Amino acid sequence: MFRHQGKKGTLKHNLQIAIVLSFVAGIVNVTGFLAFHQLTTNVTGHFALFINDVADFKFWRGTVYFLYILAFLLGSFISSFLIEKFKANKKTNVFVFSTLIEVVTLVIIALIGDVSAVKYPDLIVCTLLFTMGLQNALVTKISNAVVRTTHLTGLFTDLGIELTQLLFPTAYPNRHKIKQT
Repeated sequence: MFRHQGKKGTLKHNLQIAIVLSFVAGIVNVTGFLAFHQLTTNVTGHFALFINDVADFKFWRGTVYFLYILAFLLGSFISSFLIEKFKANKKTNVFVFSTLIEVVTLVIIALIGDVSAVKYPDLIVCTLLFTMGLQNALVTKISNAVVRTTHLTGLFTDLGIELTQLLFPTAYPNRHKIKQT
């Protein structure tokens, strides 16, 4: 599944990675919401809450949301950095390191939450957002920006655009490609 990237990735490969990693993102998001009342797979809502809190002069609450945003960004940056760093090394699958970091981090969070009371829930939320940033960059790089697994906004935007293109066959003669995606 991770061997086929970019132009080598087929619809089947993109579907496989989308299904598996969307399932993981869904579990992380539901768990984060049920345990901490925070969405943990995207930053759009956190950015809105950050701006709202800053506008209301609630700087500490705003800082927490800003840290959530930075955690997601850091995960995305680290994943992309590792992928680019190891691209030249043909012996190593460039996606292994990001995937291992994600898996290890999620397992550690699960174990911590299972054996003890969580004293710093915002730290756990930041860590979950970090892992979803890792995953989002990973899947974006693998699929050549075709697949997103951690948020639905871009997915539904793309779907709406492509459905519209199906209604205009003369403007979009390659409709068979749209139907494949």
